[in-house]
Order: sequence, then C-alpha cells, then structure tokens
Amino acid sequence: MSAASHGTTPYYFVPGLSSYPVLSATGLFFVILGAGQWINGASWGMYSVLCGLVFWLAVLFAWFREAVGESESGQYSRKIDISFRWSMSWFIFSEVMFFGAFFSALWWARAHSVPQLGNIENALLWPDFSAVWPSNQVGATASPAGIVEPFQTVGALWLPTINTALLLTSGVTLTIAHHALQAGNRGKTIMFMWMTVLLGIVFLFVQGFEYAHAYADLNLKLSSGVYGSTFYMLTGFHGFHVFVGMLMLLFITFRLHAGHFTTERHFGFEGAAWYWHFVDVVWLGLYILVYWM
Repeated sequence: MSAASHGTTPYYFVPGLSSYPVLSATGLFFVILGAGQWINGASWGMYSVLCGLVFWLAVLFAWFREAVGESESGQYSRKIDISFRWSMSWFIFSEVMFFGAFFSALWWARAHSVPQLGNIENALLWPDFSAVWPSNQVGATASPAGIVEPFQTVGALWLPTINTALLLTSGVTLTIAHHALQAGNRGKTIMFMWMTVLLGIVFLFVQGFEYAHAYADLNLKLSSGVYGSTFYMLTGFHGFHVFVGMLMLLFITFRLHAGHFTTERHFGFEGAAWYWHFVDVVWLGLYILVYWM
C-alpha cells in the first residue's frame, strides 16, 4: 500500500543500470522514420509508426511500473520527493516556453508582419493586399497572390466556449479530489478523479468535432496562411497536451484504486495535477487570443 517507514528508506535512492532509455529511444526512432516515409508516400511507413508506437508504449509501461514499485516499496526519501518536485517544475517551465513561442508567433504576425506588409513600402509588391487580421474582418482572408484558398475563421461561440467550460470544471473537480485525498477520503477522491478524466475526454471529442467543422465547412486548413498555421499549431498542440494530461490522471486514478498514495505522500498525484492546471491556464490564453481577438 503506502511506502515504508522513513527508518528503512535510503537517504538518496540511486537506480541501477537500465535499458529503458535506449529502448524507448529505439521505439521513437521507428516512429519518426516511419512518419517521414509515410508522408512521402512509402506505404511501409505506416507500419513503422504503429510498431514503433506499440514498442515505445510497452517500454514506458514497464518503466513506469518499475518506478511505481520503487516508490511503494519505500525507496524514495524526502530528498527524492524534492528532486521530483523540481523536475516537474522545470518540465512545466519548458512547456511554458514551448507555448510562449507559438503565442509569440501569433502576436508577431498579427501586430507586426501583417501591418508592415500593408504599408506604403510594400504597396507595389502587393497592391491588392489588405492588412487586416482575419479574425477581425471576415472576407479579408483570401491571398492576393492566389496561393491561399479563401477560408473563414473560427469564432468563440459555441464549441470553444463549451470546451472552456469543460476545462475549467475539470480544474475544479481535480482540486476537490486533491483536498479529499489530503483529508483521507479515498472514495471521494476516486469519484472526482473519474469526473476529471471524463471531462478531459469530452474536451477532446468536442475539439475533434470543431476540427471537422473547420476543415469541411470553413475550408480552414493548416495551409490557410499564417492564421491557419498558428490556429492549428496552438490548438493542436494544446489538444495533445490535454490527451497526455488525461492519460496521466487516468493512471493516477488506477493507482488510487490500487491503494497507492497517502495523505502525506502523494506527489504522483500532485505532479499530474500541476500539469493539468497548466493545461487549463494555457487554454484560457488560447481562448482569448485565438478565438476572441
């Protein structure tokens, strides 16, 4: 169940030699190799991607199961707990920089690139160019050079607003689950964790429906100029992070069913919760900057 007493816990746990890093890198190698070949028309690329993903996920499952076993057997001391917290903090910081790059690209295109292309110096180069950001004026999204098909932008109502409500609600249910775990109420914790996981799954389905609508009805594609590329890069990568966060919460829920974590020792839960709240905050910025402005 819970970890052993601190009296039997080593001062600092040093794991033995492991083949998991090399094996996981091997799986990812075949994923990248297959994806590159698949995009370029090689039929075997699809099988390389699938086999690489299956192999990679199997390695991660064995690796994480071993780490969970080390934790539950009392190998992780307070020093390890601190190192985990710092590691997760730096990981989330790297994710902040990741999304910051895409938000900066969106802001730069909107506030600098588009206005500069429409100034007097570029009038001879693109005399028919309309220096208006697409989300501000419907109909100004066609390319003067004819290289981008006309498209419509995605408004904030209603699917993005529904997804905002779903993510904000999931943040509340996750916080309730955390407080319940700290209070020793495992049943309540598990119930609200399942609610959080379900809300994350619904979010992904709603976003999938939004993509289908944007592609089929609005003709909005990744190739639809800077608006299309930034829209799909921001929302797509955020959706991927929601998927990863949902899996993290799902596995934490399974561990709660197995009796893992105590009121004092539950950083696995807290780390997943940090990540999920980060995803919520990113969506709020995305919801405002992409859908409203």
